[in-house]
Amino acid sequence: MASMFLNTLTPKFYVALTGTSSLISGLILIFEWWYFRKYGTSFIEQVSLNHISPWLGGGSDSATENGNTTGNSSSNSSQLSLECKVWRNPLSLFRSAEYNRFAKLSNKEPLTYYDMNLSAQDHQTFFTCEADTGKPEYEVMQKAWRERDPDARIRAAREALEKNAECATALILIAEEDSPTIIEVEKNLKLALKAAETNYRKSQQYQHQSPVHEASHRRDTNVLIYVRRRLAMCARKLGKLKEATKMMRDLIKEFPLMNVFNIHENLIEALLEMQAYADVQAVLAKYDDINLPKSATICYTAALLKARVVSDKFSPDIASRRGLSTPEMNAVEAIHRAVEFNPHVPKYLLEMKSLVLPPEHILKRGDSEAVAYTFFHLQHWKKVDGALNLLHCTWEGTFRMIPYPLEKGHLFYPYPTCTESTDKELLPAFHEVSVYPKKELPFFILFTAGLCSVTALLALLTHSYPEPMGALAKMVISWLSLPLSFVVDKMESLLPTSLLQQLSRI
Repeated sequence: MASMFLNTLTPKFYVALTGTSSLISGLILIFEWWYFRKYGTSFIEQVSLNHISPWLGGGSDSATENGNTTGNSSSNSSQLSLECKVWRNPLSLFRSAEYNRFAKLSNKEPLTYYDMNLSAQDHQTFFTCEADTGKPEYEVMQKAWRERDPDARIRAAREALEKNAECATALILIAEEDSPTIIEVEKNLKLALKAAETNYRKSQQYQHQSPVHEASHRRDTNVLIYVRRRLAMCARKLGKLKEATKMMRDLIKEFPLMNVFNIHENLIEALLEMQAYADVQAVLAKYDDINLPKSATICYTAALLKARVVSDKFSPDIASRRGLSTPEMNAVEAIHRAVEFNPHVPKYLLEMKSLVLPPEHILKRGDSEAVAYTFFHLQHWKKVDGALNLLHCTWEGTFRMIPYPLEKGHLFYPYPTCTESTDKELLPAFHEVSVYPKKELPFFILFTAGLCSVTALLALLTHSYPEPMGALAKMVISWLSLPLSFVVDKMESLLPTSLLQQLSRI
């Protein structure tokens, strides 16, 4: 029966069979590749683990594992949420004077909607409060911070200034979004500073009278710190480094608990520009503490200072012959520590990857933080003779110490898995987001690629050589049918003939 069926098959059947198989596997391959590029995982593998595996008995094991790991998950949840938290970029640029100027010159939007929406939420948190009710200028500014259209925000700020010429938050918005040069930004921020200081002194006297007065004082404190920090950044951009560092030191001294603004990172960058390395070391001694959250600025600045001691005389050939000295070992270990914290930075520092303007928010240990750090600190690495050469020779050694960074770290927690998706939301679409660790192609993509290639080759050979390929196909099918024929023959010899007849009738 089987031989009669095989003899009726023509070469056209084999061409159609292999061609159809190649087409279907090719479509599966394209879909798998698209899904992997978009979501970073295999669709078939995900469906198998999430839907098919529980049906086959995997649900109970996974439930047991979930029960056993509940304690570990709860203990690490706070650290995971901390590492996936988006932070305000302490060195963010000015919208009108820098971001908008780039957009006009390049016809590319440097900021994403997600990033600007986070900034709008920050402004509403820092610059509005319950005490604004009944004050026309502040009620207008509440609407301005929620407005998406930049022109509408600027019109609302000017309307608030018409109602009250000393509305500090309106002056902030004008300085940030309607001042085309840094000099004009500084001018408007100085006006905002006068108003902010007056409001701060007034609210300070009544802060303990009621919760509303307390909220008003907290808002006025946020406004005052914001204006003074942005004024210090203006002074830094205009080359007034001593004035900038003095303003930053005064801020840190007067408001030591306001770490959310990360003013010390502005101070570190300004001191590096002055090449005041001893002062930078003093700042690091205070903030590079095991109990304080780390950042790329902290880790890479510490590495730069240690590399500065040995980088001018460092030679990889000499070091390989005689071994590393103690200062060189300290520098290498500091570089490995920095690379483990944020592995995206070295490619930007070594100019192996192109930079874009830093976003207004960053994800620590992510590509967005690497872009923001390198944008401001690349010049400081270039000023230290040999520092980039030492980094080039040693940074990749970090990955030998942490072969599985998503599972176990060396000096820090395992590398978070949330960075790629968040960085894609923070960084502009024309920037290729750096991914760590590099993802290997899933098995099913390789399998479908091989299946598609083999079936396409068989279709081509069958079309070109129909007779030999038809004979080969019949031979292969006959070989594959031998075990089945053997089983059928054994059943016929063992079972009674009457039983087989009854089964055939059924």
